[in-house]
Amino acid sequence: MNELIKIREVATRYNISARTLRFYEDMGLITSTRSDDYAYRLYDENALKRLEQVLILRKLNVSIKDIQRIFNSSGSEVVLEVLGKKVDDIDEEISLLHELKEIVLDFISQFEHADFNKDSDVKLLYEKAKEIKTQLADPVYTGNPSTVNRLLAVTEKLDKKVPDVMIVRIPEFRAVTSGRMTFEELFGGGFEPWQESHNHLFKPVIFNCPDFLCGRDQKAEWIWAIKDEVSETDTYPYEIIEFPGGLYAVAVSVDGDGESYSKVMKKIEKWLDSTNFIIDGERDYMGNMIFVDDEIKEGLGYHQMNLYVPIKLREKN
Repeated sequence: MNELIKIREVATRYNISARTLRFYEDMGLITSTRSDDYAYRLYDENALKRLEQVLILRKLNVSIKDIQRIFNSSGSEVVLEVLGKKVDDIDEEISLLHELKEIVLDFISQFEHADFNKDSDVKLLYEKAKEIKTQLADPVYTGNPSTVNRLLAVTEKLDKKVPDVMIVRIPEFRAVTSGRMTFEELFGGGFEPWQESHNHLFKPVIFNCPDFLCGRDQKAEWIWAIKDEVSETDTYPYEIIEFPGGLYAVAVSVDGDGESYSKVMKKIEKWLDSTNFIIDGERDYMGNMIFVDDEIKEGLGYHQMNLYVPIKLREKN
């Protein structure tokens, strides 16, 4: 008999979140079953084998859309094509990084030969520190234009690999909370089925989405924005809170699973180093799935997931 395994056990066995499992299922990569006398998702041996394939491909940085293509094809042509393209992408990025290193070393060489006692050299160094495009348009720039043009071309290509980041202010709102618990408890317990049966209580806050998953220290709290007329009687046994809102740095995860979440979060943190904002350690990181219509989802091949880092202005010395 094919044994059925609970979602919490699967998440623990493969060291992934239950939300990632649900995401893979929403994308059609794995399937679960539900029995009449059990409310939660169960996975059989075939589902686990498919999950292992997904996890291997994700470790190879294969996108969800390409994994869908691989699973929807018979034979090896598509997987060979996808992995071959991945090798080409890696080679291109390595080449760009080597070229960027040469450009940086060239600038270092120019700086080393500058005379800080000469006003003209100091001015040149100042000009080089300005926006590169401004330097190209400035007739007083006396450096090597080909080096700067190479820098523009290389960094433009590399920048395409970094997500756009924006600053948003989330307003205060009332919400029902799951309470803070482990991810396995959150998605293997009673809150998820309760939420699915109470969708009529919720309202969107930002980007047409009512829910936020807040996490810290390997624990999470799921909050859903509720309509003004909703009372604690409606949300029992779950508590209503006043979410304070605030400033967040936001980027879109390219696929929406746990793997891309971690990568994009690190890029947001790195991007903040170039601003006057710092991470607000008093508040939680958050994520939410953007609700999109079927046409957008079909065009992208995946859900979009917003990642939020709480921020505040850096204190002046």
